Parts: sequence; C-alpha cells; structure tokens
Amino acid sequence: MSDKATRIERDSMGELEVPETALWGAQTQRAVNNFKISGETMPAAFITALARVKWACAGANAELGLLGSSRAVAIQQAAQTIIDGEHLDAFPVDVFQTGSGTSTNMNANEVIARLASDIADKPVHPNDDVNMGQSSNDVIPTTIHVSAALSVREQLLPALEHLATVLEEKAATLDTVVKTGRTHLMDAMPVRLSQELGAWRQQIVSGMARVEATLPRLTRLAQGGTAVGSGINAHPRFGAKVATLLAEQTKCPFEPAESHFEALACQDTAVELSGQLKVVAVSLMKIANDLRWMNSGPLAGLGEIALPALQPGSSIMPGKVNPVIPEAVAMVAAQVIGNDAAVTVGGQAGNFQLNVMLPMVAKNVLQSIELISNAARHIADYAIAGFTVNEDNLTQALGRNPILVTALNPVIGYELGAKVAKTAYAEGRPVKDVALEMTELSAEELDRLLDPAGLTEGGIRN
Repeated sequence: MSDKATRIERDSMGELEVPETALWGAQTQRAVNNFKISGETMPAAFITALARVKWACAGANAELGLLGSSRAVAIQQAAQTIIDGEHLDAFPVDVFQTGSGTSTNMNANEVIARLASDIADKPVHPNDDVNMGQSSNDVIPTTIHVSAALSVREQLLPALEHLATVLEEKAATLDTVVKTGRTHLMDAMPVRLSQELGAWRQQIVSGMARVEATLPRLTRLAQGGTAVGSGINAHPRFGAKVATLLAEQTKCPFEPAESHFEALACQDTAVELSGQLKVVAVSLMKIANDLRWMNSGPLAGLGEIALPALQPGSSIMPGKVNPVIPEAVAMVAAQVIGNDAAVTVGGQAGNFQLNVMLPMVAKNVLQSIELISNAARHIADYAIAGFTVNEDNLTQALGRNPILVTALNPVIGYELGAKVAKTAYAEGRPVKDVALEMTELSAEELDRLLDPAGLTEGGIRN
C-alpha cells in the first residue's frame, strides 16, 4: 500500500493503513488483508439487505429510547444510500472469511458510521451506535433470511411464473400436434405436444409451490438473539421492533424467530430453501435436455422442433447452429446442484451456539436464486416461445411406430399384439397394414383404434 495514499485507522488491535478514500475502517482493512482467497465479495443482494437490517436496527433503538434521534436518522439515511445501490464498492471483503461473517458486519458498521458522521456532522461510532444491540451472530443470519426472502419474492417467483405462462401459451398453440412419446428413449404411445409442455409447466408450478412453502420459515429473523441467542445487550423488544420495521419497509411479513437460539445455531431454513432451489434446477435440466433432444439433427437426430437460431454454432463447421440456451440452462442447473451440496455441508457447521459457514451459505443461496431466475426467463423467451414444429417429421415417425399396437391389446390380446409389432418393425411397415393381415379387424376399426390423436386421450378403446 506504500505506493498509494493512505490514512491511519485504529481499532482494538492497534493502528494500520487504510486507503485514503476508503469508506471503511480498520476492521474491514484487516479482513481485506487477511482474506485474499477468491476475489469474490458478498452479493449485492446481501449487502443491500444488510443495509436494510442496519436501517431497521437504528429505527428500533431510537423508538426504544436507546439511540439519539440525530444519530438514528443519520444512520438510516446512510443505510438508505446503500439500499439504493450506492457505495457497493465499499464492501471489499472476500466471501471466504470468518465463518460468522463478522468482517462483513463490521464492514457495514464502518461504512455506515462514516457516512452517518458526515450526515449528522458529529461522530457516529460503528460499534456503539450502528451496531447497538446487535452481534454479527444475529445480524448475518437475519440478513441471510432477509436477502433470500426478498430475492425469492421479487426475482425468483416472478421469473418462474413467467416461464409457466410462456409454457401454457405455447402449449395452447400445439394442442392438435401429436408426436411419438418416448420412454427409456424408445418409441412409446403418442402424446400431444401440449401434454408434453403441460408436464414441463407443472414441474415449474410445483417448484414454485415448494419454494413458497419455505417462505414462512424464511421470514422468521434471528435479530435480537445477539451473541449466543440469549439477547445480551439488546432491549427485550428490540428484535420484534426490527422485524416490524423491516416488514413495513419491504412489505414482506418478517417476524422474530420462535427461538433465537435455533436461529443462530443452525441454518436449517437456508438448507431447506437451497434444497427446493435444487428441485427447480432439476426441473430446468429436464426441460432443457428434452428441448435439446427434440431439436437434435436437423437431419440425423429427432428433428421434431427447431429452436430459434441465435448464433453460429461452430468455428469450423459452417452453417451449424446449436441449442445454446438449453445448454446454458443445463449448466445453470449443474451449478445450483453444486451450490446446494455446499450449502448442505455449510448447514452441518452449526457448532453449539453458532453456524460458522454463514457467508458461504449466503453467497450460494443467493447465487442459485439469481441463476435460476435468469435461466427461467432465458429458456422461456429465447427457446420455448420461438421454437417451430417439424410436423412432417412427427407424422412420419407416428406412422411407423409399432408401439401403436398397444391400443389393440384389449381387442386382440398382448401376445398377438406383440407379433404384430415385431412384424411391423422387422418389415418397416405401418402397424395398421400388418394388423389388417394378422387380425380379424377391419380397416375402419383399425383406423378408429389406431388414431394417434385419439390415443392421447387414454382409456380403453374397443
């Protein structure tokens, strides 16, 4: 740091140099010096949520008569600038830091104290004022819940709702299109394309319900537990007031945790949410891979649909176009699944009264929310909404599908049906032609029994 302008800051461990223009102080700088691990800082959604928590804490302390009005207002105004997206470059601490997130909490305390001191035109202390009635041990778990709950409500659920709507609208345009169904990647009974897309939509709707079911636990906050859950140095009504102020500010129904001891000691709700996000990722992977298979070809694959051509697909093969959006979405799903594995391990790191992998848990949960939200909109807008159907390929495959003979089972029995199917497959002939020779059914009866569109309705046909 000798080649840059610095100033001297002090904390309980002594003096050290801090960049002259930095908004942070000594404890943040120690963390910057100590944790040069990933170069990745806490997500913006986490930092803005942390500022919301500091805003609410200042308001609660003022209402309880513990913090002077001028300092409280200055702290809230300073925090609001961060909530509004300013000063995010003033949070340089690596994700991989002290497991409680103390460095990030102190980073916020120091930045807000400096901004608030300028606003109030008098000293505002990072610990005594900004961190009044708080510990990193309840602030960081609270911020995990606040940031995740807001990201789910404002980002994830709207994106999944958009995907479900696009699937529903696309399915409605394809209700008369019949294709060969596949099980084990082998030809099976016919389905309508609307039924196939309807299954995808239900996956997304069910995923939304799973995530929403976690929200009541996600909106319960650790604030007020302070160091170990007992609430030492905090007013007895402090946690409840913080939750109320956050709820009023965000329109999200935050409330105090039923047990502050539990809220500090574990991250079970974050693990639960991460698991639900993993389920949604698995659904997206399934949809993405189905689209890739259906789009495969155009000549040597299934060639059932054509995805929108978005970019050249090869640096050596002219004219090649790849299913880039489904591939990107599949990678997102893989990352989210990996994030969930890390969060699961992080959740196990609750040692006695505190979990000590909080920053990593926060980062992975928020990244999963962001990735799924963006991927859902991409696959909806750039793949599903614009794909076209190669109906000639679908019709041709349907006509050759020997599995259609399944519809004849109630009439001719399984054994004779198997003979018809094997003969049709071996000779490359339509099932109807073979069945006309090997059974006593008339052409009219076979047309009725083997009608592909009718077969998509299920039931017994006789």
